[in-house]
Amino acid sequence: MRRVRRRQHRLRRFALLLLVAVVGVVTLALTAFDGSSTQRVSAITPAPAQRLLPAGSPQPQVIAKLGDLRLQLPISPSRVTAIGFHAAGDGSLALQPVGRQANEGLLARLGHKLFGGGAHGPAWYQISGGEGPHTSGLDVGAHAGTAVYAPVDGRVVGVTPYIVDGRKYGDRIDVQPAQDPSAVVSLTHVEALRPLVVGAAVTASQTRIATVKDLSGVEEQALARYTNDAGNHVALEVTPAAGALQ
Repeated sequence: MRRVRRRQHRLRRFALLLLVAVVGVVTLALTAFDGSSTQRVSAITPAPAQRLLPAGSPQPQVIAKLGDLRLQLPISPSRVTAIGFHAAGDGSLALQPVGRQANEGLLARLGHKLFGGGAHGPAWYQISGGEGPHTSGLDVGAHAGTAVYAPVDGRVVGVTPYIVDGRKYGDRIDVQPAQDPSAVVSLTHVEALRPLVVGAAVTASQTRIATVKDLSGVEEQALARYTNDAGNHVALEVTPAAGALQ
């Protein structure tokens, strides 16, 4: 009889421990999920009124890397609506995002909660679709008309029309970075400032080179999935210098 009681006691104890473990795992999962939801809600919160006021140049903040090359945020942080990485097509080089992926999978978030290793920095989204390396295109969201600053130190090597369906919609600006002259950083979805000319020297986060162009009525803007607006943005790519300048 005593053996039966001891066995029942052990079974009850095991069941209790199992229940506690299950509750712990579920709590971690809900916490990870809720954290993602909070980021999502934060990303789609209506823009504060100060975004409509003039802003100075952004504080230097690296948002992507490529070897020794560092890409600085080209928009004042208070004006950024979302940041997204995507495949940009053949010829564009894969960038290393800086920050944390806001839309990573549940298992990855659970892994970070349990074992650590989660990145810190600005939140960014992985956007599906396209061809080539999945982080070769970088979109920095902002309202049309927002000031755009040079993402690198270097010199302007190209200011050409940005063509969509045979029509000009803003400009493409090519900058050869002093940090890596073998590459060219290209910006599109922008309207170049008229004084900007080929050969001009630019300083990262200091030299204003363009404004964000409204392309919402011209092409589908995938970044709009993560903002509360039309998804207008600055598009950046890095290509080998020889290919970009042909």
